[in-house]
Amino acid sequence: MTDTLHNLVNALQQPALFPHPVTRFAVIETHISIVLLTGAYAYKFKKPVNFGFLDFSTLARRKHFCEEELRLNRRLAPELYLEVMPVSTGPKLGGDGEVIEYAVRMREFEQASQFDRMLDAGQLAPAHIDALGLRIAKFHASATIAEPDSTYGTPLSIQTPVDENFDQILDCIRESQEQLQLRSLRSWTDETFRKQQSTLQARKDDGFIRECHGDLHLRNIALVNDAPVAFDCIEFNDNLRWIDIISEVAFMVMDLDHRGQAGLASRFLNVWLEQSGDYAGVSLLRYYLVYRAMVRAKVDCLRTHQADIDAATHGTIRKEYRAYLALAERYTRPPPPVLLLMHGLSGSGKTRVSQSLLENLSAIRVRSDIERKRLYGLATDTQTDSDIDQGIYDRTASERTYQHLESLTRTLLDAGYPVIVDATFLQQARLVSFIEQANTCSIRCFIIDCQAPESELRARIKARKHARQDASEADIDVLENQLSHYQPLEASIAGANVIVTHSDTLAISRLLETLRSLGVSVLQ
Repeated sequence: MTDTLHNLVNALQQPALFPHPVTRFAVIETHISIVLLTGAYAYKFKKPVNFGFLDFSTLARRKHFCEEELRLNRRLAPELYLEVMPVSTGPKLGGDGEVIEYAVRMREFEQASQFDRMLDAGQLAPAHIDALGLRIAKFHASATIAEPDSTYGTPLSIQTPVDENFDQILDCIRESQEQLQLRSLRSWTDETFRKQQSTLQARKDDGFIRECHGDLHLRNIALVNDAPVAFDCIEFNDNLRWIDIISEVAFMVMDLDHRGQAGLASRFLNVWLEQSGDYAGVSLLRYYLVYRAMVRAKVDCLRTHQADIDAATHGTIRKEYRAYLALAERYTRPPPPVLLLMHGLSGSGKTRVSQSLLENLSAIRVRSDIERKRLYGLATDTQTDSDIDQGIYDRTASERTYQHLESLTRTLLDAGYPVIVDATFLQQARLVSFIEQANTCSIRCFIIDCQAPESELRARIKARKHARQDASEADIDVLENQLSHYQPLEASIAGANVIVTHSDTLAISRLLETLRSLGVSVLQ
């Protein structure tokens, strides 16, 4: 049957058959599809195969899944996915006659614009990751929620593929050391599942199981018209697509980690969290990170047993398989969490410093400017134009905001992650409850005191207000009010280490070295 499809694709490679100019023909083939490239447009055919987890064995099923691919991918990539085209005898595209096949017609994009290739070429910038995190969070917010009585997202349906991964890998390896490694990973996974079973069910009950992309990694993201576009979502298996949104995020985080981009992984995660507000999902993040790494390990393990690969390819795949296992193990043995409390006047560089910290410590940041607005149902970029100590900045609102930050901090520390709280903490009494929380959990606490000359504070705030791209609404009047009441932070505070810093590149480097010297796990 696949020979028939190959013959059809070969027969279609005539420019006159297409209703648009053809500049070249090229073919991309996977184990489940064949894509015919023509220059401006691509035509994707599904192979007539049945692998159990997908079934394209009949023409009717291929038509159905072409239509599903179009429907699902147009949620994230409407500019790429155009229509389902019948192919009739002749062959003819979209013509009358007996339909012999179906194809999804897509707009072509430069292969070099795929995020994995951009990364390899040194062209993937932090701004691309920020835009992706924002786009995926907005997509998740609008994604369809699984019905409460569906089987999607139940603890059993989540753990079943996890178990299958281990079973399939153990069936195809013979080395005793790897078997011990896998059994240790499986033991950790089983124990984590047992502890988190009620949390998994709560995620289902609370509506976090949604119709996601399902295959979100760098190879399935492209830069189109200067914006990240996620394509090629899973259409062939509902269970792989109807998942917890934090599981989807874990796939991208894991892929970046695997490629040696832990800083970008933290950046993506934090952008997504700030936009979605789903900090509660972090309690399951490591479970899903291990699962995603084991999925890739399984795929590589199975590929090593294919008869048609040469020794060099076998060695490359084997190395990749071991790298995924090592990554999964690393997720099960995280460094001890720490708590970092930012302190300083508006414009002192707290957010810039904390951005570097979160990328270098693989930490999760909570920002008062963002969480304050979330508490009042406002978008992060909303400008309320509130007066000093008025509106969402009055005493009651501020107290509520700090209580919320404290609750989020507890959730994240309990999940075992380093936490950064980005707030002014100008009323030093507000620091006490955070420090006590860390000390109660035997977690080290650091206060990062950001300082800058008054002239620099004013210049930064003026520039920020002009740009209107930050969640902070502090203006010159707010700064002057802060300065009139400002009391410098004490050099020594019980239960915490105080570190003074500025926000320039050299100062941040020194700060990271100081933290490393104090035993904090900092990326090299």
